[in-house]
Amino acid sequence: MLDATTRSGGTATVSPRTAATELAVAAGPVAPTGFSARATRVLLSPWSRLSLLVALLASAATAVVLFQPQQLLTDGWPPQLGGAAAALAYAVAYGLCTVAFVPRPLLNLAAGALFGSQLGLASALAGTVLGAGIAFCLGRILGQEALRPLLRGKWLKAADGQLSRHGFRSMLAARLFPGVPFAAANYCAAVSRMGLLPFLLATALGSIPNTAAYVVAGARASTPTSPAFLIAMACIALPGLAGAVLAWRKRHRLRGH
Repeated sequence: MLDATTRSGGTATVSPRTAATELAVAAGPVAPTGFSARATRVLLSPWSRLSLLVALLASAATAVVLFQPQQLLTDGWPPQLGGAAAALAYAVAYGLCTVAFVPRPLLNLAAGALFGSQLGLASALAGTVLGAGIAFCLGRILGQEALRPLLRGKWLKAADGQLSRHGFRSMLAARLFPGVPFAAANYCAAVSRMGLLPFLLATALGSIPNTAAYVVAGARASTPTSPAFLIAMACIALPGLAGAVLAWRKRHRLRGH
């Protein structure tokens, strides 16, 4: 058996095979090459994941157009489900519909019409938090890495900084203010560095007033002259009017600057 080294005149000489092995160990593992490796890098790239997110949202919106969940307002809930089980099923459907951009006011009215004020409010709030959480996780996993380098505009950077540093109170204000679209707030928070738990907590608390107003309006829609219905409609209209006035005033101030 030959030794890996031979000695000539007191000097150690390393065989070529041993030297090649030591160089390979020192260099570390070699990155895989070939078509499969390139395909994996492309599929896991930020822009591929963002494209997947866009495709998922487009598919969800198409499904909503085809199945028309708004028919619950006219056709009612399937008779096979009732009580708490029906409210739970509606909360899941509510969350999925918000991800597919179904307007929340429509879903809130349906919750009140189907389940009444109390159970309808619980179902609608659960669906709101569920839908917000799904949208946040989708945006964080599939979209954040690709979209964060695009935050170069003044307003985009300001919104990102506000959500990243003061996530809970910023999202609470966004949920309370009627002019901020639900889906836009979800994906803006996902792209920022805001945490999931503050996002969900702010969504749950901030969505109570507006959701309750729509649910009560839906529950009392058959008696439009009742005090509960009139109060609910006032709670819907007044924040919207206040938001429109505030936006108008800010618009004039921005023009003045």
